[in-house]
This record gives sequence, structure tokens and C-alpha cells, in this order.
Amino acid sequence: MVMSFDLAQNSKVAVAVGSEFGLTSLPDKLFGTDGIRGKVGELLTPELALGVGMAAGKVWNQGQSGSRTVIIGQDSRNSSDMLAMAIASGLTAMGLEVWNIGLCPTPCVSYLTRTMGAVGGIMISASHNPPEDNGIKFFGADGTKLDSQRAIAIEKLLKDHNLRGDGHKYGKNIHHHGLTQNYQKFLSQSLPENIDFQGMRIVLDLAWGAAVEIAPQVFQELGAEVITLHHQANGDRINVNCGSTHLESMKQAIKECDAHMGFAFDGDADRVMAVDCQGNKICGDYILYLWGQYLQERGQLPNNLLVGTVMANLGFELAWQKLGGKLLRTPVGDQHVQATMWETGAMLGGEQSGHILCHHHHYSGDGIQTALHLASLTRQRGVSLAELVSQSFKPYPQMLKNVRVEDREKRLHWQECEPVTRAIAQAELAMGNQGRILVRASGTEPLIRVMVEAQNNNLVNHWTDNLVAVVEQHLA
Repeated sequence: MVMSFDLAQNSKVAVAVGSEFGLTSLPDKLFGTDGIRGKVGELLTPELALGVGMAAGKVWNQGQSGSRTVIIGQDSRNSSDMLAMAIASGLTAMGLEVWNIGLCPTPCVSYLTRTMGAVGGIMISASHNPPEDNGIKFFGADGTKLDSQRAIAIEKLLKDHNLRGDGHKYGKNIHHHGLTQNYQKFLSQSLPENIDFQGMRIVLDLAWGAAVEIAPQVFQELGAEVITLHHQANGDRINVNCGSTHLESMKQAIKECDAHMGFAFDGDADRVMAVDCQGNKICGDYILYLWGQYLQERGQLPNNLLVGTVMANLGFELAWQKLGGKLLRTPVGDQHVQATMWETGAMLGGEQSGHILCHHHHYSGDGIQTALHLASLTRQRGVSLAELVSQSFKPYPQMLKNVRVEDREKRLHWQECEPVTRAIAQAELAMGNQGRILVRASGTEPLIRVMVEAQNNNLVNHWTDNLVAVVEQHLA
């Protein structure tokens, strides 16, 4: 840290963040598909978090004459307190006021940023990643994820090592944990009038994460009998063999408790996976189809348009077309879905992973809200979730395998690997119009994802194994 004292200028104290803060080895691209994410102690350090807070504060200060408030929330990871406090220090050093709302889902930060008149919001979470990871997600004043121009500006300020706070303009860090009640009320109020879940037995897998307080309360207040799994905030166990990426324990609980359905959230509750009473997984494709059909019937789906990603199942797309609908595909990442929704006026979109955006209610993916509306839909239809799904569509067999590629340059530039691209071309030629292939680098984890979809399992298994072997040989 460099401290400079100039008694000739009213004893103003300036704090500069530079190479002494350990920010000399930043990656070429700091922001990924969902903010800044990485291993704590490697990429994510208190020094980086302080610098990010100061850089974001400076960006939010530019041309800003109104609000000086930034809302910060966090998940249950052991490192979240440290990162939240370091970022808050950077923000207050730049004269901004921080409202720290503590443990809460990511969509809670988005909602409160939009409704409380804040200049921006920050969520400390690595979503579905393991406990040793963490992340920093940014939201603009409208509750949507920070635009790319401001993200680039924050990166540039960090790399220029020229951030200075003014000692006469320090902000305050205020704890406002009670504000999460505003979000909880919003969730209930977004449902159809007079809806209740009386007589419904619902399992909630809370993943030891951000949903542990709010999700059970809102379902219980609506009359549901709630069985909770992994129901305490636990930074050592968040997402470990539980939550939206590990449904085994929830399937078992549904069977043992004779429950009507279950919902599994990820660590920050911006996505959800459902399981019906028969133990079948209900992914984002089914949720989009069922919710989209409901909105379509009520004339609330402009141009019968849904927005999905390149991962959306072909069976889902064909079934939606039979209803007179259209599916637009985007690259993987909710920010791409969001951008296309704004461009086209679409009101519903999302990802197969259960990250669903409904502009009728919110501008952020919201796992709890999605679960509430899916449960509400079964009540209004008067049938079980299993029956709704059986009446929807039959998905094409699809397999997704991950190959761990630690070398970041190899991972991000995998298209330059000639053996891999040749193997993909060979597979596409062999399958013709009977299937499709998607190979991509994860934006949040050190993984190359290989997805094969086809009309039969033999094709899927053969070409998935073939492509994974090539990726492992030449990139891993």
C-alpha cells in the first residue's frame, strides 16, 4: 500500500492500489460469463477484492449525481465474509455507501438494487461451484448484470494500478439484513392471486447455501408441507453432493416421504432443478415449455417466443414449434439469454441448467421464484408435475461430459487444436441430420464441455466417447 501525505493540501490522504497489492499477475480477461470467479487464495484474494471495490466505486461514481448506495449480498462460503468486507472497504474508500444484506440469494441482490434505488449491486458467490471457489457478480441500477463496457472499465482500472480514494469522502458500511424480507414478500406477490399450496408435500434441497432461510419460509407461508435437505448455511459443504447438480438425495427423500415434488437450488439460488413424484428430473427445457405454454394460453407470451441456449434439447424445440411457438438459441450463459430477450421483447427464457428468466416478474434468474411458479402451475392445472411433464415432449437422448483442462490458454483456444476440430467434423458428417454436437469451454470452471445429441443412444454414446477421448489426449 502506498500512503501519501500532503500537508499543503488540507492534509488530504490518498490511498493507491498498485503492484504492492499483488495485482501484477491478473489474467488477460478477468470477467467471465458470470462476473469474476476462481479459487480463493489464487485468483480471488482480499487484495484483489479491495481493488475491485475501488475500481467499481470509481466506475459507479463517474457521471453519477444521484444514489451513492451499493447493495452487497453473499452466499454461505467461508470466504464470502472476507471478500464482502474487502470489496466494501474499496467501495467506501471511493465515497460510496454500502448496504450489506448478508446471506441471501443472488436474485435478492438484483431485486433490491432495482427497487431500493441503488447505483449498483454485488453478490459474493460462485453459484454451483465447490466451496473452495468464490466469485463476484455485479448488477447495474436496473437489477440486470453489469454491462460489458463497465466491466471492461473496472478491469482497466485494476491493471493501470492507479486507484485513489479521497480521505474526505469515505462512505459507510451499514448492515441491512432485514431487507431480505422485501424480497420474500415479492416472491409471494408474484404468484397468481389467492394461490396456495395446501395439501402439497414438497422437498427442498437448499445445498447448504443462500436459500436456507428464505425458500422454506415462503413455501410454508403458502401452506405447503416442507421437507428440507442440507438446510443450514455451511461454507464447508455448499454444493457438495447436493443441490441442483446432485439430485440423488432429493429423489430418495421424495420417495421416502411420498412427496408431490421437490426443488433443488444451487449455492446462490439463481437456478433450480425440479424432480417429480416419480423421481424424474425436470430440467430447464421442461420448465420453459410448461411455463411458456401457460403464458401462451393467457396471451402473455409475445410472438409465442422463447429464448434458450445452444444446449436446449431438440425434442423440446420441435414440440414447442408444434404449439405455434418459436425458440431462439443463444450461446450458453444467462447474459446471452437476457440480451436476446431485451432485443426481441421475449418475456421468458433460460437455460437447461434451470436458470430461468421471466421478465413479467424479474430481470434476474431466480430459482425460488421459478420453483414457486412451477408448483403454482400444477395447482392451477389440477394435475401432478409428473402428468404435466408426460404431456409435454419427449427429449432426444443427450449426453454432456466434462473434461478438465487446467491450462487456461488451451481451454479458451481449443478451436485451434486441429485434431479436436477434425474429430468434430467427422462426427457431424457421420450423424448428418440425426444429431448435433456442441463443444465449448466453460466460462466459470476449468472444463471443456462436450455435448452430443441424437435420435438414439447408440449414436450419442459412440460419438461422446470418441470426442472426449480426443479432447483428453490433445488438451487435458
